[in-house]
Amino acid sequence: MINKLVENIKKTEAPIVVGLDPMLNYIPEHVQKKAFAEFGETLEGAAEAIWQFNKEIVDKTYDLIPAVKPQIAMYEQFGIPGLVAFKKTVDYCKEKGLVVIGDIKRGDIGSTSAAYAVGHIGKVQVGSKVYTPFNEDFVTVNPYLGSDGVNPFVKVCQEEKKGLFILVKTSNPSSGEFQDQLIDGRPLYELVGEKVAQWGAECMGDDYSYIGAVVGATYPEMGKILRKIMPKSYILVPGYGAQGGQGKDLVHFFNEDGLGAIVNSSRGIIAAYKQEAYAKFGAENFGEASRAAVEAMKADIQGALKNR
Repeated sequence: MINKLVENIKKTEAPIVVGLDPMLNYIPEHVQKKAFAEFGETLEGAAEAIWQFNKEIVDKTYDLIPAVKPQIAMYEQFGIPGLVAFKKTVDYCKEKGLVVIGDIKRGDIGSTSAAYAVGHIGKVQVGSKVYTPFNEDFVTVNPYLGSDGVNPFVKVCQEEKKGLFILVKTSNPSSGEFQDQLIDGRPLYELVGEKVAQWGAECMGDDYSYIGAVVGATYPEMGKILRKIMPKSYILVPGYGAQGGQGKDLVHFFNEDGLGAIVNSSRGIIAAYKQEAYAKFGAENFGEASRAAVEAMKADIQGALKNR
């Protein structure tokens, strides 16, 4: 699957992933009203609004981008109907040729970790039949429990040719409470990066590993170090836009070939119509606003890479 991601990035010339992380307050009133008219102000109504919102954004941006990243918590908060909307979103994005990164941040041990892996990127046996439950292409994994928590995911990746993005240095302000702690004089995130490179060496695509890393755009100097530690790992970079990251901050996450990283923007794209820069589109044309935001992000990153 890493080969498809790289192929999509080359084709679109946009190392961008759109985070499909819908909150109800991101969804224009007319979309909510239509859903509530059909299903009432219920969990089913909220899930329908999310699905219709996602579909419009995907329809307006799929030709510009290589991948999407739905964050499962935004769907789980609406219970089973929310998870149905998550699955519909995954399936629809794959129909459009997009790579789907399930942002699930799972991490456990043994059979529990294996069950997470099977449910999201693998196959499950039911009697004489086999099913692919959620069927994302990549998932995010928390490595805090060590190899016991990661190896079941790696095993499924090898079997299914799917991929992982393992949390290494996250973009949130308090990430340093644990991730920056020194161990024998080196920060923990560097040691995690080395493990990602080791796991990745066992799961190579043509040029890059199936096993990538999450490194926040808000820490560009750390990104420079981690790029050297994990030369064959794709880096998923959150924190662009709404969290303060800009194209000029991101150049060190990329290799000399212009590949090796994919940058996420969530509310900066899906709620673009709420921003002053895209207010001219109005809530009725929120999908067009998202398209314009993708085009601006692409230009920003491309310009930064050309000028590095």
